[in-house]
Amino acid sequence: MGDTASATASYRDRYRAEKIGRRYSGWAHFAFTNITSLTVIGFAIAHVQHPSWRELLVIPIGFLISNLVEYLGHRGPMHQRSRGLGAIFRRHTLEHHHFFTHELMSYDGTRDFKVVLFPPVMLLFFLGLATPIGLVLFALISANAGWIFVAVAIGYYLSYEWLHFAYHLPESSSVGGLGILKALRAHHQAHHNPELMGRCNFNITFPICDWLLGTCYRKEGPAS
Repeated sequence: MGDTASATASYRDRYRAEKIGRRYSGWAHFAFTNITSLTVIGFAIAHVQHPSWRELLVIPIGFLISNLVEYLGHRGPMHQRSRGLGAIFRRHTLEHHHFFTHELMSYDGTRDFKVVLFPPVMLLFFLGLATPIGLVLFALISANAGWIFVAVAIGYYLSYEWLHFAYHLPESSSVGGLGILKALRAHHQAHHNPELMGRCNFNITFPICDWLLGTCYRKEGPAS
């Protein structure tokens, strides 16, 4: 364990020197993620007018769709080399999982936020995924349904960023010690075990699809 921790520490030093520019600000990155996401969510909600209960069903359905997309994206291109998506695999499997292991989950300083948070451009990518679905709902159901879906999808993206950030807080953090967060952190920490990361615990937020699809880690091994 000592040799592994030392290797991880050495990798972190090299990564910071080679990949994190001097002008990078972790707090500016965090603020951009929050402000931009909340602006999109607020804009979408502001266009919802007197929704019916049928239109409000988009909230749980959109949440479950987002959970499935998170699961498939993590289990797929983030951990499997795919043509055209190699940058995602490199950043996640080759960089994030070397920077954070199940033995060293916490960041050391705000510059490490770059390895925890999605690059800012990823918000445009997720908005690009949500918008076509929102337009389909707009055309087939109502404007409310389309706007609600966009709000839910970007809200899920933001919850992903918040929760993932919490999992990599220092162990002494009072936030990380909260009951539900402690359990979710343990779920994600098991995924950071190099022997398990390609097989278990692909949900970062709520392990709904992990449970449904049998990939929740158990001490005796992954469910099959």
